[in-house]
Amino acid sequence: MTAVRIRSEREQTGDGAVVGDQSCSDAMSSAARATAVRRLRSGGGSAGSGDPDGRMAPVKTLIVTAHPDPASLTADVAREQRRLDGATDVVLVFPVWWWSVPALLKGWIDRVFVNGWAFTVDPAGGLARRLGRLTVHLLPVAGDDVGVYDRHGYREALRTQLEHGVVDFCGARRGVTAFVHDSEQEDAAARERTVAAAVEAVRQGVVGGR
Repeated sequence: MTAVRIRSEREQTGDGAVVGDQSCSDAMSSAARATAVRRLRSGGGSAGSGDPDGRMAPVKTLIVTAHPDPASLTADVAREQRRLDGATDVVLVFPVWWWSVPALLKGWIDRVFVNGWAFTVDPAGGLARRLGRLTVHLLPVAGDDVGVYDRHGYREALRTQLEHGVVDFCGARRGVTAFVHDSEQEDAAARERTVAAAVEAVRQGVVGGR
């Protein structure tokens, strides 16, 4: 998994992040992640990167209490939260596995987007959504074509899981969702064009939100 901070044209500090799932050596996912990082960096900003290894502490100790003590967060989780605290945009790049995100990325979401940081549950005040400063973009890499996703409702199912189930719940803003379809086609040039088009859609969403 890779996280990258990008400086925007409007602000002089890092304010974007690209998070890519490296749970497999999928060439298309790697290409999409690398292209996204390169295109977002090309907007005139500097970038730094980090590589969480996916071995963060079990999530159960982080979500069982309504008001978790910040001191109970492991160092790696706190580090990821600080990285996102300095961002206005997050791009999630991942291969679609079983019509969802791979376990490594799901675990990252479970451990980082926790009660007390992404949202707060207060018995008296109810639910407070705390990520209104953040726009989340999705770049799923899919093996099937658009027709298969539309016929079976896979596109809407995946968007419901992430856009409504995670982004909306935490009060973040929905950004661009751009699927990379036909990721296993044999035509290398066609694959590159598909990745480039999806990445450009996300880049426009990031730049347009400034």
